[in-house]
Amino acid sequence: MAEQSPTAPAARPGMSVFERYLSIWVALCIVAGVALGHFLPAPFQMLGALEVASVNLPVAVLIWLMIIPMLVKIDFGALHQVKEHWRGIGVTLFINWAVKPFSMALLAWLFIGWLFAPWLPAGQIPSYIAGLIILAAAPCTAMVFVWSNLSDGEPHFTLSQVALNDVIMVFAFAPIVALLLGLSAIVVPWETLVLSVVLYIVVPVIIAQLLRRRLLERGGQPALDRVLGLLQPLSLAALLLTLVLLFGFQGEQIIEQPLIIALLAVPIIIQVYFNSGLAYLLSRQFGVAHCVAAPAALIGASNFFELAVAAAISLFGFESGAALATVVGVLVEVPVMLSVVRIVNASRDWYERGAAVQRAAAPQPVRAQV
Repeated sequence: MAEQSPTAPAARPGMSVFERYLSIWVALCIVAGVALGHFLPAPFQMLGALEVASVNLPVAVLIWLMIIPMLVKIDFGALHQVKEHWRGIGVTLFINWAVKPFSMALLAWLFIGWLFAPWLPAGQIPSYIAGLIILAAAPCTAMVFVWSNLSDGEPHFTLSQVALNDVIMVFAFAPIVALLLGLSAIVVPWETLVLSVVLYIVVPVIIAQLLRRRLLERGGQPALDRVLGLLQPLSLAALLLTLVLLFGFQGEQIIEQPLIIALLAVPIIIQVYFNSGLAYLLSRQFGVAHCVAAPAALIGASNFFELAVAAAISLFGFESGAALATVVGVLVEVPVMLSVVRIVNASRDWYERGAAVQRAAAPQPVRAQV
């Protein structure tokens, strides 16, 4: 796969003014969401109630709009090439399942159980810690397609890695949470898990592939490129509207208990940067191409917040500290992950100067025939 080598996000080919100042629009949408949720709570309560198995349907539609451009790029005939990226798959699996849940447990105990304990309700501290652990125990299913798209990630690798994580999640989520929480039995919200996989992977993949086939049949690659150019701004607009909705849903809580939310956000933010940074550095050390290392870092750091919220509510109740902690994870996810996207884009030149990366990219000598 041919790669561009921008020195900063602004240099990405085809990057509009809107994309270049995305962080400003994100900040404005967060403020707008909190304000609208506080002063006009009724519409947000109505939209928030439109959910099935803890999956909010308006947000699901917006996520479709965000991930379809990435999925349209996927050629299933080329999926066999993913085996070339086995190092990236190994790094991501290691971060997702051997590092992230345990690093979050350590950070939660350190910050919530000790450093911030004087400023938190004593009776809710164990519940807050439990919510943070649940949040980190399942890797993201849908939004990683958005992050991968924004970082020029390899789409076949992203889809394969997400599918592999979903299979592992079925077997590993409950034991990991049970181990870290010390519970003998964990109730896995299977309905939420299955519905999320269908909504965020199966259905969008089918729609995207039908669209891709139709475009290629009618106008070939130029037609596909034109439609992708039209879809990209729509994808970013859906991302910003999602931010308004998410912060609008929690506008009242943010206004009423800002200190608790800010304190809960600290270990979440640290673990995102720690896990994405570790995945990125390991990928560079092992000579992984940047188009794989970027989504590997992003998949390694992001969380499956729908599953986490549903699991926290089923285990501890809707009004519990665990449920609030997972909701804070939802609020933190988008702006923090966008900052990680910016970092991996800005550091691309540095990444590709790595000795292992340059060795892996160098053409292999052809052996002479005897």
